[in-house]
Amino acid sequence: MRPAIVFIGFMGAGKSTALAAAREAGLETVEIDELMERELGKPIRQAFEEDGEEAFRAREAEVVGELLEKADGGAIALGGGSVLSERVRKALDRHTVVLLEIDAAEAWRRIEGTERPLATSEADVERLLAERLPLYEELADAVVPMADIGAVARALPAIRALAEMPAGTKLLWASSQSGDYPILVGPEILGSGWWPLEGNRFCVTDRDVGPLFGERLQPLAATVEVEPGEGAKTLGWTEAVLRELSQQGMSREDHVVALGGGVVGDLAGFCAHLYQRGVAVVHVPTTLVAQVDSAYGGKTGVDLPEGKNYAGAYQLPAGVLADTATLRTLPREELAAGFVEALKTGLLAGGPLWERVRTIEEIDPDDLADVVFACARYKCGIVAADERDAGLRNVLNLGHTVGHAIEAATDYSRYRHGEAISIGLLAALRLSDAPGLRDECEGILTRHGLPVRLDPEVAIEDVLAALQRDKKRTAAGVGFVLLSEPGQPRTGQLVDPAKVRAAVEELYS
Repeated sequence: MRPAIVFIGFMGAGKSTALAAAREAGLETVEIDELMERELGKPIRQAFEEDGEEAFRAREAEVVGELLEKADGGAIALGGGSVLSERVRKALDRHTVVLLEIDAAEAWRRIEGTERPLATSEADVERLLAERLPLYEELADAVVPMADIGAVARALPAIRALAEMPAGTKLLWASSQSGDYPILVGPEILGSGWWPLEGNRFCVTDRDVGPLFGERLQPLAATVEVEPGEGAKTLGWTEAVLRELSQQGMSREDHVVALGGGVVGDLAGFCAHLYQRGVAVVHVPTTLVAQVDSAYGGKTGVDLPEGKNYAGAYQLPAGVLADTATLRTLPREELAAGFVEALKTGLLAGGPLWERVRTIEEIDPDDLADVVFACARYKCGIVAADERDAGLRNVLNLGHTVGHAIEAATDYSRYRHGEAISIGLLAALRLSDAPGLRDECEGILTRHGLPVRLDPEVAIEDVLAALQRDKKRTAAGVGFVLLSEPGQPRTGQLVDPAKVRAAVEELYS
């Protein structure tokens, strides 16, 4: 039997809208709330009042469990509480489960005034959603934020492709002001044959990564290779890549494939933005730092001698394929450097993601898919609220103000990006007056072999001078992202220069 697409989520999330999109795509559909009312012979609210929730849930488990066990394709929308049944959860194993994401405030706005027996107030909604969300997330193969009624229709081709993807593949539908795109995370997805775009593929990669994974992206119209490392993030290499794409015959109907780590992603995305006033780009991140952070959100750019990412543009990808099996090729030091961005994201998110990253004893590339997905989901949620860095998105710079200054002061050659951010995080936590959290993070970073002190040969005046050139500096000064406890970042914090100096000086001790 073929798997069905099963939409789950809280009341008001848009499951009826999702079914309408599935019907428009030619799928047979079933809405569980309607099915239950036919089975019971009365409205659900009346069934709750007359028979009680326990009796309703028992009957729902029978009806929904049998439907899922016998389903052969199509699309099904479950009730908000259907997943409370163990039989239902087990029956979902063979289907493609899609979580329609909504927050409590929006859910209440949509359902207020309707007849919902378990949600008669906003407090009810907050409590119920908090109880059910862990179940929803555990079951979901795909997460689609319901930013607008057309989201599922646009995501449906990628959702349907999940049935043919390797086991463990998860889909995140990223959406923000400029558009939306699929993010696939999981092992061996590059061998699946699925691709988000039509048209010719022009691959931009580096000389180390191209030979490893280029064949898995065929057919490629051409491949442009740059030197490995931060040295490729320059205007000189930008011109070289643009000229090579032109000489290879790339047109505006074609697209760039960014195959590699954060450097390649930034450079290739920037070139895609510039080439013939803009072509699409698909990111295939192969490093941990790119998979947990830089491949998402559309920031592209290159460095100038005066500062990191001083020349750049916004260019949302048309898709991201984060094949976690590629992480197996990375040396331990590269994995550790990428882990710093995961730690940063855990600090920002708090909750389960913080608990997950803080307790990782060994960075195992075969045990990171859930971390990659969670980090991508957090970042894409931030970008959805503030794509162009007008405020909230600044939280993603936690540890980066000092970290970027360290990179610039050392000509981008002494530290990997994640290693510089490792040191920068400790400075940010010192400025946050969070000594306990700082000590804990220092222990985590040390456990993974990351630097927690600056090399004495790095001149403090060079670091402080580079810090003053931070590209987010305003007339008021350099604003820091501070964080006193996980999940509670504060942006745009102006700090006494003497305290900044003291925090940087501490990095040498």
